[in-house]
Amino acid sequence: MHQVLYFSRSGNTRKVADMIAEELGVSAEDISKAAVNKESGVIFLGSGCYGGKPSPKMLRFIEANDFENRQVALFGTSGGGLGNELQEMADALNKKDAHVQGRYACKGKTFGLFNRGHPTQEELAAAKDFARQVVQKR
Repeated sequence: MHQVLYFSRSGNTRKVADMIAEELGVSAEDISKAAVNKESGVIFLGSGCYGGKPSPKMLRFIEANDFENRQVALFGTSGGGLGNELQEMADALNKKDAHVQGRYACKGKTFGLFNRGHPTQEELAAAKDFARQVVQKR
């Protein structure tokens, strides 16, 4: 059983998490109410991007949990859709001896009027494709 864990302030990352979870036949869980399951296959971790970085809550979650020899895939949303937040998450996971299996990033609606309509249906479908590809590589 795979696991989908996320932090989302505005709801963008939650939407992506829900699509990944739907593809995998599991439920997405907010990190404030979840823990890493020791029996998980691939653990999908997602965060929004805040000032070019993941949420501090996500970094604390990574620090507080055991990821040694775990397969982890990263996803995120941001105004630019560049995935800058994912590098810091990957760095934190590497320090915990996790194996990062892939990354997916897309645009998210930002505060105000920027990127309205993001993540789009195409971006959400791409998130499902990402999840499928990651678990097929195992």
